[in-house]
Formats: sequence, structure tokens, C-alpha cells
Amino acid sequence: MALTKGYKALLADADAAVKALSVEEVHAGQNDPGMVILDIRDVRELKREGMLAGARHAPRGMLEFWVAPDSPYFKDWLADPDKTYVLYCASAWRSALAAKDLQDMGMDNIAHMAGGIKAWREAGLDVVPLPEKKKG
Repeated sequence: MALTKGYKALLADADAAVKALSVEEVHAGQNDPGMVILDIRDVRELKREGMLAGARHAPRGMLEFWVAPDSPYFKDWLADPDKTYVLYCASAWRSALAAKDLQDMGMDNIAHMAGGIKAWREAGLDVVPLPEKKKG
């Protein structure tokens, strides 16, 4: 069976539909309580490479379930219409696709960071270690 649409076409569709913020824009809003920065990478990537200070982890594999109020996995901290949710991953491929999915679900307060954490690091910006989970 041949694919009817490849990953490049999916990315082009997502890039055309979803707002992309520059590293500088995300950095400027990093302490803005109206911006929620979501690291959607696998937890192993976070442990190995760190993450943006103040970012929350929302794994790509669970994202659509976490934002859907009718899902048993719903997270209410992802449902504030007054906040802008900014997704990022390693190089902005997963975040573009994920942001498009969330937008298709009806979220209009979604964006992703162009270039991902790779561009963040190339801009000389700091990352922090993945915080340890609290026990008990």
C-alpha cells in the first residue's frame, strides 16, 4: 500500500495552518503567566537534554487525550482559554503536527516554537534539567 501523503506534506499543511513563534518570542514570554510552554518530547529526551525553564511536560503521545474534556486523561491545566499554549519539541516537526491536531480539535490559543529546542540552544539560551518527580 502506497502512502497518499508523506510527512513533508503533513508538515507543510501544519506550517500553513499553525502559528509559529520564534525562539525570541518564546524567550520573551517565558515568564508571562498567560503563556504555557509545553515540552512534548519523550521523557527520555528531557532527561538527556533538559528543557526550557518553566515548561510543562505534555508527552506527544497523550496530548490529544489530555486536552479533551471528555477523555479519562483530561488535564484541566490545559483548558484555560485565556492562556496561549506553545508547544516545542526537538526541531519543530512534532510540535507543528501536534499544534495542528489541537487546532483541529478546536483550540485557537495554540502555537509552536519554530526550530524547537535545537534552535533554542543555537541561540545560546539556557535549558534546565528535568525536575525530579515528587515522591509520595
